[in-house]
Amino acid sequence: MTLDRVVWTMLQEARGIYQDSPRATAWLRAQAERYAEPVRIAVAGRSHIGKTTVVNALIGDEFTPQSSFVWYRGGTGPRAHVFSGPSRPHEVAIGRRGARHHVETGQFDRADRIVVEWPARTLRDVVLIDTPSDASPEQVLGDADAVLYLMRHVQDDDLRFLQSAHDHPIARTAAVHTVAVLARADEIGGGRIDALSSAKQIARRYRRDAAVQPLCQNVVSVAGLLAVAARTLREDEFQALRALASLGREELEDHLLSADRFAGERFPLPMDPAVRQALLERFGIFGVRLVTALVRQGFDSQVKLTGQLVQRSGLGELRDSIAVHFTERREVLKARSALLALDVLLRMEPRQAARKLVADLERVVASAHDFRELRLVAAVQSGRTKLPAELQTEALRLVGAEGTAPAVRLGFEYEADQRELREALLDALVRWQAQAADVHASHDHRRAAQVVVRTCEGLLPQFP
Repeated sequence: MTLDRVVWTMLQEARGIYQDSPRATAWLRAQAERYAEPVRIAVAGRSHIGKTTVVNALIGDEFTPQSSFVWYRGGTGPRAHVFSGPSRPHEVAIGRRGARHHVETGQFDRADRIVVEWPARTLRDVVLIDTPSDASPEQVLGDADAVLYLMRHVQDDDLRFLQSAHDHPIARTAAVHTVAVLARADEIGGGRIDALSSAKQIARRYRRDAAVQPLCQNVVSVAGLLAVAARTLREDEFQALRALASLGREELEDHLLSADRFAGERFPLPMDPAVRQALLERFGIFGVRLVTALVRQGFDSQVKLTGQLVQRSGLGELRDSIAVHFTERREVLKARSALLALDVLLRMEPRQAARKLVADLERVVASAHDFRELRLVAAVQSGRTKLPAELQTEALRLVGAEGTAPAVRLGFEYEADQRELREALLDALVRWQAQAADVHASHDHRRAAQVVVRTCEGLLPQFP
């Protein structure tokens, strides 16, 4: 039986054992509903780091920030509900403030949670949770299956948050999936034109950092303001930017030395200062500088320009990371969340009838191969398990660190046929069986090889 079916069965057994406890029944019902949902991804980080901006970029629409947790789910049409205390949720309107959507919370401005249903392609596969700056790690991690943690640079507070995700014994055994995001990448190096390239290099360094690597699956950089503008660029904005690009580079640069100079009265184009101020708010000085440079380089249509901006902003890499580390691992992440919830219940309300369930939970966490893959990825990336360089790269790829599709695990960058995939799989299986049986290798080396062998054996039935 697959991991997700095993854990689902355990949830149903628990509902039978605790059917006389209203609180436990409500808890288990909520966990069962959560189990069937898309992956819940919390977007967390310190104040003014740009969480709402990144959420907006992923959704492809602009919402004003709120002081509460805001959940964005897929829906057939725009709807919003406010959850405040034990009362039933209240449906509220979604209005507009300028170019942004705004949830009209009214008297519920400090609600426990706001749930927005929105018809966005991204929200078919994930639920995005925009977290308030004063939220504790426990609040953020309690409702999330995975986390995007935003930061400018890695500081002690950031490390403490990432470490807190591993505090629970099950979380340590089945490593939480976290992607760290260097947000506001356009501000690195004083907003120079090469700021985004510098940010990508810094992200690569953090991926190899001994303090960061064990705590997250990837580190990427994103210029959130640029990403949102790319996803929501309007025709009037594009025409204004093209007009700016018609100025000589040096002449425009002279007026981009500060926001006041750019929006001031003494400007060499007959363009309303309010229009220029709006462009600054949407793109920032760096964004205006980059966009006008791109238009001069030939990206002079709205489609060409937005494609370049999405790529350069880092949004494409962030979406790829979400796919590889979150949505492709949905079943494992959901099982992990359910096991954490079961563990909470079994500790809070211990019962004689639940002793078998306690044993089953411990067995699943210790022996499920999906969790063994996650533990191996964490052990290798942190340096606790050492493999020769050429084997380490292959081991991580085979156990799904770069994606769980068979072709990705086997290292194919093109659409291989079944015969090619099977031959590559058999070659890998034989090679890793030899590693697992190598008496000269360390115990950790052989144990890691056994996990890779089990992964290869699990893939074989897909290629008869």
